[in-house]
Amino acid sequence: MAAEFDDVCLCARRLHAPCHASSSPLLLPLPRTTVSVMASYESIAALHKNIPAFSPYIPVAVLPYLAFILLSVTFGLTFYFSTIPKSTFPVHEVSVASLASILGGFGVVALFCSVGVYV
Repeated sequence: MAAEFDDVCLCARRLHAPCHASSSPLLLPLPRTTVSVMASYESIAALHKNIPAFSPYIPVAVLPYLAFILLSVTFGLTFYFSTIPKSTFPVHEVSVASLASILGGFGVVALFCSVGVYV
């Protein structure tokens, strides 16, 4: 099965129009699918330039305070977990440990983001 090709001039940097300078050394045959993909790339690039910049739900200035609060609560819950009397059915222990783990995870992410390591 033969692929269909368009002559595309790379020096003009317009991949949707054929080059009329047939003696150009940069005249390369490109498959039609490549030309259509590049046209869709150009439309996506134009869309990217026009969309607004990303803005986080939580302001970056709040992240250090949020990290401090979350990690302090995690430390407190961890201390409380170590003082809970052991029981045969540890629902209370598991709930305290799970809450401390979740808050600790969010606290570490907030701490990393507050110092510029966006994870």
